[in-house]
Amino acid sequence: MIEFTFWDILRNLLLAARWTVLLSLAAFVGGALVGLVVLFFRIAKTKWIRRIASGYIALFQGTPLLMQLFVVYYGIGLVGVNVDAWIAVAIAFTLHASAFLGEIWRGGIQSVPKGQTEAAKALGLHYVSRMKDVILPQAFKISLPATIGFLVQLVKGTSLAAIVGFVELSRAGQIISNQTFRPLMVFAIVGAIYFALCWPLSLWGAHMERSLAKAAR
Repeated sequence: MIEFTFWDILRNLLLAARWTVLLSLAAFVGGALVGLVVLFFRIAKTKWIRRIASGYIALFQGTPLLMQLFVVYYGIGLVGVNVDAWIAVAIAFTLHASAFLGEIWRGGIQSVPKGQTEAAKALGLHYVSRMKDVILPQAFKISLPATIGFLVQLVKGTSLAAIVGFVELSRAGQIISNQTFRPLMVFAIVGAIYFALCWPLSLWGAHMERSLAKAAR
């Protein structure tokens, strides 16, 4: 058994938590960008484009994230491209996040009163201006609590990246636990770090939800 002090364990877990944060940010930012494309496909006037977006969303919402990680990680290798585990899990989480964010934002757009669109048309605004200046700002504000809630789930979901060898917070906790034979203390610290990452986001989401509810009265 390797002797680690509490501070040694804490320091190593905090270093590993950097990768959890970086993966969460990469997945959220990438997912937001791809999610915008999914959103516009989902609300397109052309039927077959909407069907493509619906199929994409159904695929990633209807299959386990763990399976998606396996398919992306090993699928890229099958086509003869060797990628680092970091790149593979970032791609998988980006695709996963884009499907959920695109659908969350579509719900936000549908929640915007139709009168807003009609008023924008009456003012002579073309489609791009209507979406950019009138619809999307209101839709994103409405969907902000759900978006923050999804981000919290994304942070916790990064623990699944360990299955393909990516060393983030949960995987580091497992490695340190195996070396020190102190699983209770190690995973108590891991849980505390996850809580410290997610709790402020949850509070922010709850605050935004209350603010929107008051504004709607």
